[in-house]
Amino acid sequence: MLFQEPILQWLLQNGGFMDSQVFILNEKRNVTLTAYLQDDSQEFWRAKKRPAVVIFPGGAYAYCSDREADPVAQEYLRAGYHAFVLRYSVGWENAVWPNPLEDYDQAMELIAAHAKEWHLIPEKIAVIGFSAGGHLAASLSTLAKDINRPDFAILYYPVISFDNKMAHQGSKKNLLGKNIDNEKLIDYYSLNKQVDDKTPKTLLLLSYDDRVVPPMNSILYYIALNEHHIPASLHMFPNGGHGWGIRYDFAYYQEVKDLILKWLRYTQIID
Repeated sequence: MLFQEPILQWLLQNGGFMDSQVFILNEKRNVTLTAYLQDDSQEFWRAKKRPAVVIFPGGAYAYCSDREADPVAQEYLRAGYHAFVLRYSVGWENAVWPNPLEDYDQAMELIAAHAKEWHLIPEKIAVIGFSAGGHLAASLSTLAKDINRPDFAILYYPVISFDNKMAHQGSKKNLLGKNIDNEKLIDYYSLNKQVDDKTPKTLLLLSYDDRVVPPMNSILYYIALNEHHIPASLHMFPNGGHGWGIRYDFAYYQEVKDLILKWLRYTQIID
């Protein structure tokens, strides 16, 4: 949990804390949005409009990792957020761009349409991405139309560059498909090259010994954010490899939770 509050734990464990709904966005591509919503009953002392997070699991654009999906939503629920899990287009044919971007746009339109009903703060919506899901979250931070750009981003060991020296080849292959050798597209989806003044504040989390997605991915993205004066933080842990997500056996599990909460407060995303 990002922080512990006994009443929140009790409500979550006893089913009075949230409502969950699954929306089918694209049946053919098996795209769904799972909404975990805080209870808006006025009997609960924290009933109010809330920020929200949209979570993108990793999986090399080949699949969506379950352990980087609903368990992550639970963590942010406990911290007072509404949480959404987008299982976006994946697989050799379905993942080809712009399908994942269209999935996100559709999800954001759905969330916007229900913002009042769900007691959601439209200007405080984050994207949280893991590995290839981090690439998608960074893509939305840099390439999405302005109305749907997120307000902040948290990227766990993200794929950023498609340069062959540091690219995660599986993610690159699934996203670019038959255009994998197209230099123009390689540059376009190397997201450190797409940062602009509208890119949201970003927190980057990774490990020095990541052998799956080289740390230089995050470093290049951080440098680009810094060059555009975007508030950003990069935290590189000395070990842990790739894919540690919210695993309890990750050596820096508590540190990650604490620094996320501090960063959210420092950037005035939460009170």
